[in-house]
Amino acid sequence: MATILIVDDDASIRTFLCRILEEDGHEVREAADGQIGLRLYRQDPTDLVITDILMPERDGMEVTLALTREFMEANIIAMSGATDARSLLDIAKLFGAQHVIQKPFTVEEIRRLVRITLEQ
Repeated sequence: MATILIVDDDASIRTFLCRILEEDGHEVREAADGQIGLRLYRQDPTDLVITDILMPERDGMEVTLALTREFMEANIIAMSGATDARSLLDIAKLFGAQHVIQKPFTVEEIRRLVRITLEQ
């Protein structure tokens, strides 16, 4: 299976995603903010990054832009639950995220999106 890095400042979201993805056989690492996420990815790139947009330190936009500039092969799913999430997610796609998803999402939605992204 794949290695996946989850970058989100909300511990409950990280736990939720870890549980789902580990059930599917993926190896999952997690980071509580964008700065940590970038450091982890630079040390050992993963097959996929799932990042929140709004976070302290470095936000998901910065993470997405940095990863796509440094690692052309980086696969990124951006997510947000902000009230203006649609516009933020559209910008994340412009910055290089392959896919975006709005919170809250279902287990089936995230599994489908992970599968599609990894198959590309």
